[in-house]
Amino acid sequence: MVNKLIPFSPPYIDEDVNKEVLESLNSGWITSGPKVKQLEEEVAKLVAIEHAVCVNSWTSGAILVLKWFGIKAGDEVIVPSYTYSATALAVLHCGATPVMVDVNPDFTIDVNLIRKAITSKTKIIMPVDIAGWPCDYDEINQLVKESDVVSMFNSSSGNQKKLGRILVVADAAHSIGATYKGRQSGSLADITIFSFHAVKNITTAEGGAICLNLPPVFSNSEEYKMMKLYSLNGQNKDAFTKSQAGGWKYDILFQGLKVNMPDLCAAVGLAQIRKYNTQLLLDRERVANFYHHKFAEKPYFELPPLQDADRKSCFHLYALRIKGISETQRDLIINEITNAGIAVNVHFIPMPLLTVFKDMGYKISDYPMAYDNYSREISLPIYPQLTTEQLEFIVQSVDKAYRKIVLND
Repeated sequence: MVNKLIPFSPPYIDEDVNKEVLESLNSGWITSGPKVKQLEEEVAKLVAIEHAVCVNSWTSGAILVLKWFGIKAGDEVIVPSYTYSATALAVLHCGATPVMVDVNPDFTIDVNLIRKAITSKTKIIMPVDIAGWPCDYDEINQLVKESDVVSMFNSSSGNQKKLGRILVVADAAHSIGATYKGRQSGSLADITIFSFHAVKNITTAEGGAICLNLPPVFSNSEEYKMMKLYSLNGQNKDAFTKSQAGGWKYDILFQGLKVNMPDLCAAVGLAQIRKYNTQLLLDRERVANFYHHKFAEKPYFELPPLQDADRKSCFHLYALRIKGISETQRDLIINEITNAGIAVNVHFIPMPLLTVFKDMGYKISDYPMAYDNYSREISLPIYPQLTTEQLEFIVQSVDKAYRKIVLND
């Protein structure tokens, strides 16, 4: 019997992480420097692109990208209604309007609804890979290149004129390591943004990475340099360069942001990413497959998508849904599971249910699939440290909670 609390998503900290962090501490250099550069190179290698820019959060990375593309008041960015609030908040921080559309039963944004939402004000489409499950990027990428969609595009910045169409920015906060038609998440859209928050598959405590996969009209190398400047207040030298002998003089080239990642944080992610494909991702898959096998035996559980002919998840979340229950019943089931000593979560409260968006006029009644997914969803613990004994206990506890609340068993 498991008699200890099972946390929802503790960070993976081993001796390799400790070693990298101590090396950073002992080097005397803890802000942006060599370890950030190494992590950027490892991310680019994993994703099979040339350049990734590390930043201090997914949100700051999204704001940077939107500002780089010239997003401002009067512009529209299409986002799914079913995602964490940061997706839309980044748009609001730039003064633009998030245009929410509903999602599919597999949590991904509905491309047919994207098409209906496009106007002459649309500048960006931002699909979200919920739980580590990629969106249908071929459909989205083809949509923005259709002649009638291109003809509606009104450019108002240099980068918009250069691209000449809607930019596709993937919110891949959940999906590092996922694949779509044999390609890695991070290489599926024009720009992809990963999150390295504490609960993510790879963490830097707080952090993120912008992956550049822009078409040939851009130089990804030059845009990498520009975004590095943007992340450091528009300053033409980072602190590491300035610290070198005779390197004190600098200039501010434009009004940038201060969103760079410190070396101390990069050290954590560096140790993890080096063993991601060979250990950490495999362990997450082990946990997901265990759940899949056990819950498939019960007809009242709806299993999350893990793999099909085109896509494979990176198993960031195990988003279990329960058939035929109400939101109230779901909450009561969660209470029972929590009382058993298991920390669970819900991903996500749809944005139209949150006060900031309700006050702006968004209504959950306009997003029935988002509400249906949310009302029946429970995210279960999934991380490398989980043992078979713990997994057995989790499955039994979830089933017991369902039977008590729904079947009065």
